[in-house]
Amino acid sequence: MVTAHHRHPSRSGGPWLLGLLARLLLWGSPGAWASYLRRSSSCTPIPHRMALCYDIGYSEMRIPNLLEHETMPEVIQQSSSWLPLLARECHPDARIFLCSLFAPICLDRLIYPCRSLCEAVKRSCAPVMACYGYPWPEILNCNKFPADHELCIAAVSMDENSSSRRTVPRASCKDCELEEASTAREILENLCANDFAVKIRILRKNLTTTISDFDLDPSRVEVLKHGPLLRTEIPTRLQQWLDIDATCAHNIMRGTHAGVFVVSGEVQSDKVVVNKAYAWQKRNRNLHQAVRRWKHHRCPDQAGRKV
Repeated sequence: MVTAHHRHPSRSGGPWLLGLLARLLLWGSPGAWASYLRRSSSCTPIPHRMALCYDIGYSEMRIPNLLEHETMPEVIQQSSSWLPLLARECHPDARIFLCSLFAPICLDRLIYPCRSLCEAVKRSCAPVMACYGYPWPEILNCNKFPADHELCIAAVSMDENSSSRRTVPRASCKDCELEEASTAREILENLCANDFAVKIRILRKNLTTTISDFDLDPSRVEVLKHGPLLRTEIPTRLQQWLDIDATCAHNIMRGTHAGVFVVSGEVQSDKVVVNKAYAWQKRNRNLHQAVRRWKHHRCPDQAGRKV
């Protein structure tokens, strides 16, 4: 499976679980996709070793599960292979989708994920898997799952009636990381090579969802180079970047609540892509020196073009 930095999945799940239980009360018959259980199916506690789904919002699961895994060791082994993808934060509902299959909630009937939930997760996560040469598996073929009008587990983040609906972040194949400001000259060369460079302050909005939301502090935007962009549109473009590139923003923040950074990157069609990021800290003297020199710096082969 995908190789990436591991971190424990978010401890969320309550709201979607309450919604599912409410829907169950409204359904008089199970339907084709919410079939009553076979006698061989049994409830069992979700073990702590099952990191993918432990503490997802309910404590017991059905086994065999919906992927026909019949023993807990098999479930743990197969589910663990998806942890790296979850760590890539490709979709906020990826964990709910996977756990609905690996660890189905212990009710009097089997509840499958909705087709729309599968499609939303696939749309964001399949490209990330493709980066590493893995196709979307046939066992997760979205056509196998029920339509939204049937009883099923629906998407949470894309709920049309939710006041918290937002743009779904997309992880990129090429991760950005905080750069070490080795020399002022190297930083200046990087600023010259990119379309834009800005000193910004980023704020983390929450710590409870699978993917953290980030905000740009509009009062702390210092444009060093705007390139093909208008200065006035840079804050909006950078907020868009924070909204759609979850992996990059997460890597830059490194678990902090707020931080000041010098970021640079390229303008690609209707979006900006950050390639380099430096943490603005007192100990980064080379970065401070490069920013001071930038105003009077002339980029090679770009005389008069630096804006």
